[in-house]
Amino acid sequence: MAGQLDSDSLLLLHDALARMEQGFDALPPRDTAPSDPASLRKVLLEVAERMRDNYPYFHPQYAGQMLKPPHAVARLAYALAMWINPNNHALDGGRASSAMEKEAVAEIARMFGWATHLGHLTSGGTMANLEALWIAGQPNPGAVVLASTQAHYTHGRISAVLKLPFESVSVDDHGRMDLEALEARLKAGGVGTVVATLGTTAVGSVDPLPEILKLRERHGFRLHADCAYGGYYTLADNLAPPARAAYDCLNQVDSIVIDPHKHGLQPYGCGCVLFRDPAVGVHYRHDSPYTYFSSKELHLGEISLECSRPGAAAVALWATQRLLPLVRGGEFARTLHDCRAAALEFHAHLKNDARYIPAFAPELDIVVWAVRAPTAAESSAKARAIFARAEQAGLHLALAELPVEFFGAAWDGGGTVTALRSVLMKPEHRGALDDIRGLLSASTA
Repeated sequence: MAGQLDSDSLLLLHDALARMEQGFDALPPRDTAPSDPASLRKVLLEVAERMRDNYPYFHPQYAGQMLKPPHAVARLAYALAMWINPNNHALDGGRASSAMEKEAVAEIARMFGWATHLGHLTSGGTMANLEALWIAGQPNPGAVVLASTQAHYTHGRISAVLKLPFESVSVDDHGRMDLEALEARLKAGGVGTVVATLGTTAVGSVDPLPEILKLRERHGFRLHADCAYGGYYTLADNLAPPARAAYDCLNQVDSIVIDPHKHGLQPYGCGCVLFRDPAVGVHYRHDSPYTYFSSKELHLGEISLECSRPGAAAVALWATQRLLPLVRGGEFARTLHDCRAAALEFHAHLKNDARYIPAFAPELDIVVWAVRAPTAAESSAKARAIFARAEQAGLHLALAELPVEFFGAAWDGGGTVTALRSVLMKPEHRGALDDIRGLLSASTA
């Protein structure tokens, strides 16, 4: 029986490393201090022992937070690149990996319908969103940034770092930005940027982008799409009409952030920021008196706030997209179909179980549900107890503090309730639903 962790593929790494080493055969031998195999083994086994103290993020019974194992080709390509250890800040530090980054990022841009763009990889969504809001604030210093109350909390933090005023806009009972509230705030003036979230991290809601674009025509703000979690769902073929309409007009926004280390099957950290207009690169201009003179081509460091960045992340992403192209109807797109299908099936099951009160049907692959009880406080206590019992049984869920309005008329008086939450972002989740349902039911009894 194969182990839980893929180790057979390590044999491929040996062959690939030998091929890469042939490119440096002309160099004289290195005079390096030999490693002590016994000491290396001792330390590595100690690391392995320490790493056992983790939740099984790679397994379908981990159905809690947004944690998805990288594809085998991404792990191997990343490891292979580490023998070179390129730095994609400049071509001097990562010639091949910089070219691979440009190619991989261009494929992501094409996925969103952009034939031309400016963009690069980042350490994650936070840094990518920081760059997008930094660019947005350049022509409008001091203008307000708006995002929904369900947008990622880092937008408020980022705005504070950038010295930009930040305000939250309320959401409807499906977790989407409320259009009436947005329009009322826009009429008051002073807004420079609106952040639309396509896939909120708490419940996976998709903001109504077509209508937000119409408001942009009237009020002239810059529109940024935070797709860090949900961006790849533009390839899915089983979205509901409102979400499909939002993804279909993503090519009209000013900037997009997506995290390949979520649905893109990449190791942490790998984010990506894209700008529709390459002319925004003028804001990155700098004069460096040293280092970067090996090529007249554009250095990625010239269009990035980050300096040193791991070239291995670009190599892993390039390899993954080479194996699994970002096209509708392809193998990668089918995995997204399966994740959403699993979420819909799980939601339907919860809806038919009188012990639970599911929220609205999932737009992507996040399912949230409350536990039926006379009050929100009692429901919250029951959810926390189920969460703990499920973990003991081997089912790993998450908790989320959500507005009671998300659960219909279960409770009056407003406020929040602690709900249970599952992110079914592994394609294997669909086949594991019977086990997940059984473990949840036993933990609820």
